Amino acid sequence: MRDHNDAKIKFDGYENKDILIDIKNDLITPLLQILLKDKSTKRNIIWATDTYSELGIGFKDKDQINRDLLLNHADIIKPRIQKSLEIQSDRTRKKAEVFTPAWLCNLMNNRCDQEWFGRKDVFNIENENHTWTVIEEPVKFPKQKTWKHYVDSRRLEITCGEAPYLVSRYDVSTGKMIVPLTQRIGQLDRKLRVVNENTDTYDEWLKWAIRAFESSYGYEYQGDNLLIARINLLLTFIDYYKNRWEKDPDEKLLRQITNKIVWNIWQMDGLKDTVPLGKPYEEYKQLSLFDMFGLDDAQEDVPDDEAVPCRIFDWRNKSSVKFMDIKEK
Repeated sequence: MRDHNDAKIKFDGYENKDILIDIKNDLITPLLQILLKDKSTKRNIIWATDTYSELGIGFKDKDQINRDLLLNHADIIKPRIQKSLEIQSDRTRKKAEVFTPAWLCNLMNNRCDQEWFGRKDVFNIENENHTWTVIEEPVKFPKQKTWKHYVDSRRLEITCGEAPYLVSRYDVSTGKMIVPLTQRIGQLDRKLRVVNENTDTYDEWLKWAIRAFESSYGYEYQGDNLLIARINLLLTFIDYYKNRWEKDPDEKLLRQITNKIVWNIWQMDGLKDTVPLGKPYEEYKQLSLFDMFGLDDAQEDVPDDEAVPCRIFDWRNKSSVKFMDIKEK
């Protein structure tokens, strides 16, 4: 197979630190209503933070994040590195929110891969100055394991924040973009590299790229972080797609991959395995209907309990399950 991972291109201005996350971007805005969905409640994710409460109705901790209200204050959705020091300190104190620099994510992901492959230095070699040197040769797999097994291996980032362990579009501790794609070190980035190295046709690449997303999970408490994490995964898909096929993915495909991301990157209180802050409030303004392209038809109505158990999707068995029922597996 050919190594398709060596091209160096720019990604439509995303190297600019000032626009790491822009929900008014033409790629994001049409998908924003999907990105805000909570598959467990069939409503929207909630803020689960009082950071923006001074903006009034619709921005309290239990309020669902409303698309139209959010677009009126689009500048509040930004990575932690771009928030004020006061807000950073407050969120660290209240929610233990911290930076995880890219070099540390790389070190820990390397340890996971060392266990899976049975050897060190599979994707890169760590340097003493907190950089890394990419292994340029295509990844070799151990006996009785194939590249497809690796792509399908399930990975979960707990309390994922902006999802720096899954995707490494930028270093969350500096805001610096990580380019070219060969330098990225996230678990999903590694899966996509393997897909690039082992597929030749469009259909095969797309099948296994989607499976890479289906096997990558993460949960987060605070709604703004969760939205950023989902956007980071979506933009990662677009980056790899454009790098490989030199064109934009169409709207239908973007909706499909966004729906999978929303199922796999969900909002949860990790101590209770439920939606944060008990039963969610009714939304401030009625939502548009987007159930037709999701898998919500198979969902039950929102339960009357104070705490809503979180559900995720088992893509191989094609069914949703309660996270608390499978986490020990």
